[in-house]
Amino acid sequence: MTEITTAQPRSLSSALDIPRPPGLSWYVQARQPVGYEVSLTRGLLNPDNPALARSVGADGYTTVRTLVVVDRVVDELYGKGLRAYFDAWRVDARWKVMPGDEHTKSLDQAVEVTEAMTGMGILRRTEKVVVVGGGVLMDVVGLAASLYRRGAPYVRVPTTLVGQVDAGVGVKTGVNHGTHKNRLGTYFAPEVTLIDPEFLRTVDPRHIANGLAEIIKMALIKDAALFRLLEETVASITSDSFADCGAAMSEVVSRAIAGMLDELEPNLWEWVLERSVDYGHTFSPSLELRADPPLLHGEAVAVDMAVCVALAVGRGLLSVADAHRALGLLVAAQLPIIHPVFTPELLEVGLADAVKHRDGQQRLPLTDGIGGCTFVNDVTADELRRALEFVRTYADGGSGS
Repeated sequence: MTEITTAQPRSLSSALDIPRPPGLSWYVQARQPVGYEVSLTRGLLNPDNPALARSVGADGYTTVRTLVVVDRVVDELYGKGLRAYFDAWRVDARWKVMPGDEHTKSLDQAVEVTEAMTGMGILRRTEKVVVVGGGVLMDVVGLAASLYRRGAPYVRVPTTLVGQVDAGVGVKTGVNHGTHKNRLGTYFAPEVTLIDPEFLRTVDPRHIANGLAEIIKMALIKDAALFRLLEETVASITSDSFADCGAAMSEVVSRAIAGMLDELEPNLWEWVLERSVDYGHTFSPSLELRADPPLLHGEAVAVDMAVCVALAVGRGLLSVADAHRALGLLVAAQLPIIHPVFTPELLEVGLADAVKHRDGQQRLPLTDGIGGCTFVNDVTADELRRALEFVRTYADGGSGS
């Protein structure tokens, strides 16, 4: 009979048993799928519409809980309807009413949301946070949701035009910090964004123009047909026309959202830093935080786009005639194209900040004809000065050429 012996494992009883570097290393690789829905719906607060109820797991029979964070102004306008809707669907909603102004977009506000989640005792995976408001509040609540227990599910209900076509459809969250816009933030997708144009009926004209800036952005760098449609309809665009969402406005909104998602989806985490959707967002952060009285986000973006239009002319990427069309559309949309704070010196500061944000290169998106985009990395201070002069000349009634 052959004797079988079993080798005994050696214990690591001595540091001599541990391999010396570089022999001791691990490489971990994982992928996390991301999927979320952006849905355009009508009558979101009508109890016959199940979209919002389903987003928080309600079926109308079993009581479910949710935390609703709502903009203070929105609560005054729609709070009664929101509460009646959730009551009808047997949703035990806990309410957190907050300001949604740019100057409140801070880490303290995000922490305040997490404290509301703690106070409710929200369950980590099955109970949702619903944010109802504009882009500022969605950014704050999104950041809070991403931080709370390293991720809690949330639902967006944007109530402003800029929220419906821009801030509400991506995955970025963030708050301002120091003198920097959105300096602290994360990438954290909602489970769903529910867009109801009816909310726009109570949005004032200035905030409609604010959202139009982001739509014009998409037209200039991606969609010439959208640009032509905006030229044809801009004079008749109002809060009511967006809320009614007839054929023309439905196409404007859907093309803007589809174009944005088409650009975002392949690059959600911005591994590629050449992003056409950064058009109008190179110089505008510096302007937005320095303007007094304050500018809305889209207003600062419009001034930035005007300079970029002029830069494209200077580089032969855009004809003077098309530049005048672009500037004319911004003006017709009731958006500014110049601002006293926007000096050549501030443009240089803004570009320098953008270079840091874009990993050491300008990666400045410019229109390559209306509806096209290219990136440049060698814009000079003299070009910035000439571009600003081009826009000022146009604004003063000159040709700008």
